Amino acid sequence: MDRITGTGHTAVYFSRICADTPTKLRLCQPGEPGSVMSTYINIGEDRSVEWNIVPLNIYLYGVEDPRNRPIFASFKIKHALEERYRENYLSGYCDTPACQTSGKVEWREMVAATLIRGVYMFVVDTSIEQDRQLIAEFNNAPNENHFNGATNNCADFARRIVNTYFPHAASRDVLNDFGMTSPKAVARTFTHYALRHPKLNLRVMHFAQVPGTIKRSSDVRAGTEQLLRSKKLLIPMIVFANQALPVVAGSYVLTGRFNPEKEFEKHPATNLSSETLTFVPRLQTVALQNQRTQIVGTSAEWKNYRTAFAAEIQDNSDSPEVRDRSRFFKFLNEKGTAVIDANGAIRMQLYENGESTSVGASASNVLAPESNPQLSYELLLARTSTFLKSPKHRRETMLEFHQDWSNLQRASASATALSAGTNAPPELPHVTPIPGGGTP
Repeated sequence: MDRITGTGHTAVYFSRICADTPTKLRLCQPGEPGSVMSTYINIGEDRSVEWNIVPLNIYLYGVEDPRNRPIFASFKIKHALEERYRENYLSGYCDTPACQTSGKVEWREMVAATLIRGVYMFVVDTSIEQDRQLIAEFNNAPNENHFNGATNNCADFARRIVNTYFPHAASRDVLNDFGMTSPKAVARTFTHYALRHPKLNLRVMHFAQVPGTIKRSSDVRAGTEQLLRSKKLLIPMIVFANQALPVVAGSYVLTGRFNPEKEFEKHPATNLSSETLTFVPRLQTVALQNQRTQIVGTSAEWKNYRTAFAAEIQDNSDSPEVRDRSRFFKFLNEKGTAVIDANGAIRMQLYENGESTSVGASASNVLAPESNPQLSYELLLARTSTFLKSPKHRRETMLEFHQDWSNLQRASASATALSAGTNAPPELPHVTPIPGGGTP
């Protein structure tokens, strides 16, 4: 149904509630970043449960420490992260062959979500008393699967939890989703509620899909929006039900429009600070615009990076590393084997002409001494190119991109030193700061 409608998926993030087990809640200890709870039609564990809860960084990146987050996405890496999660967290919950080996079980969807989709988080303040009440309610209630796509889907589950904290804050959109509850309706109504209650301190985070060989995720849409924007649905509607088109268009334009990216630009919060996940504190009015600029970046700043990157590519167009960057992800996926160490750091092991080499595929090890400098440079070159070519709703935050650019400079210098006197790759320049923007 999701493939037809483009509704996407929704889950609930808690900053103070953590997973005691996948089906039991507890308050987080100091330093723990929280957790994500979600429901699916078939989580696939040995007992049919309604929901699972996983640590936040496991949900986003597949690893506990965000410093080890993947910077390259492939199904090889995704599967390796899933197996690591199963072995470390699902003992006693996923011991049958069906749960362990099936690709259709959806506990896998709760591991490294950013490898397969972009994620927006709409965050407000809650009290510890509210969190304790939710913990008691869910720990004492039977966790039994009653999933129903029409009346009890993932968006209904999220709506129920949100309304436990803030009654009537989230609701379905009967007109635009044809009676069902969609993720976009929950996000839209919850956002409108938070804006009407400024004390909740609404902020939005955006986690871009990790570049690689996995198909880019599509935009989340409401029902009427999908009818208007999808050619495979709009054309048959024009041919067979054109009298309904004005009604559909009017309903969407008047009541259904909601753009997560615009909400992120208005109320941004950062994803990374000192290599750990954190939130921007409540912003003071005077510093608000500057804070937004640092997180989102200005059009001029992104253009400045694209210009500098394009100039270097043009000046070094004869370099094989530069020329083949568009095919590097495919090469790395086909030739490499994903290997994960005990801490969750990923590397791709390659074997060619009887020789073995590896390249770090995590933020923590892509520039490590054991990572092949030439391959590290090519990987960071391809990653940077992807984000610079992406529309704004598919690229990472400016703070994250500053980090990527700095890593690319370091990789370029290492590769240049390695191949000195031969066909060396370029040293990328420091980009001139844009007024009002951040400095890499």
